[in-house]
Amino acid sequence: MELPPLPSSVLPAGIRARILPGINGLDIHVLEAGHDKGRPAVLLLHGFPELAYSWRKVLPALAAAGYHAIAPDQRGYGRTTGWDADYDGNLNDFRFMNLLRDAIGVLFALGHRTAEAVVGHDFGASVAAQAALVRPDTFKRLVLMSAPYGGPPPIPFDARPFDTTDKRLPPKGPDIHAALAALARPRKHYQWYYSTRPANENMWQAPQGLHDFLRGYYHHKSADWKANKPFELAGWTAEELAKMPTYYIMDMADGMAETVAKEMPTPAKIAANKWLTDDELTVYSREYARTGFQGGLNWYRVRTSGKASGELEVFSGRTIDVPSTFISGRSDWGIYQTPGAIAKMQKVACTRMKEIHLLDGAGHWVQQEQAAEVNRLLIEFLRDAR
Repeated sequence: MELPPLPSSVLPAGIRARILPGINGLDIHVLEAGHDKGRPAVLLLHGFPELAYSWRKVLPALAAAGYHAIAPDQRGYGRTTGWDADYDGNLNDFRFMNLLRDAIGVLFALGHRTAEAVVGHDFGASVAAQAALVRPDTFKRLVLMSAPYGGPPPIPFDARPFDTTDKRLPPKGPDIHAALAALARPRKHYQWYYSTRPANENMWQAPQGLHDFLRGYYHHKSADWKANKPFELAGWTAEELAKMPTYYIMDMADGMAETVAKEMPTPAKIAANKWLTDDELTVYSREYARTGFQGGLNWYRVRTSGKASGELEVFSGRTIDVPSTFISGRSDWGIYQTPGAIAKMQKVACTRMKEIHLLDGAGHWVQQEQAAEVNRLLIEFLRDAR
């Protein structure tokens, strides 16, 4: 069934939408700007629960600066089709290397063999980082937003062949989930909750309605929620993790719908919101009403199940050596949710990352909350790196 186009009232001038058929088993929906021949490409990869539409304020700015800006609905999202929405379907299709194959397919289908930069926000940063790590010949620069990259996982085979007495093997760590559940206020980690069967239904059929669920979710993780005052945690312990807001370390009895309902903004705050108007939010709620959230949740399931780690261990010890930068909101807990990741990203994983930008007035949705400053930093980075 052909879908009606996105409303022109919420799609900035100069952005066009189209479907790229037959890419790695998908028909991929993209938004693009600056699509004249001969322009260098910038590939923009969204996170959860977002869409290509999340780059609507970035695409025209990059086009005005001379780039072909490209934002796909990634596998599991929006108007891209061909992926399996069944919880019991083939989870292997959502492995990070296959997601990277999707991204390279988009680039090639649009006539490019290289991109001046790959830009990833939230979970899209994981794909962007893999792109720069694995194919630096294709992706010349890297911009990460809101999700630090700590490098590929280590190879776990640390014993000599046939020697089961080697004491160098680390002891098995504590069960963080049992420790969270045992707190005086029992808690659970959102990524493992997102990996459970009920998570999709809880959000898709939220008691408050899907539109209000998304409004609460975006509000709770933004700078508009004034309690977002992140700081670096001392370590990966239940006591430290429990210092984070409930959208990351949830109350044991709540689903995500119940979690964000407790922080729903008032009608006055919704009306005053300029970075995500109700008409813009309707784009998200209509798309997710059709698709549900399982496609995006499968990305979390790949991570928590360990299905991603084996093939990524092949790159253990390898660093990202293309020019890179990191942009996030100062009110974004995402940069601290894995203790030590931001320092490891800058000091070890990315050898040419010179600057980390934390923007005032932005939480997790930095390219929407502070679009003008994000655009300035992106274009400055692209020009300086050249």
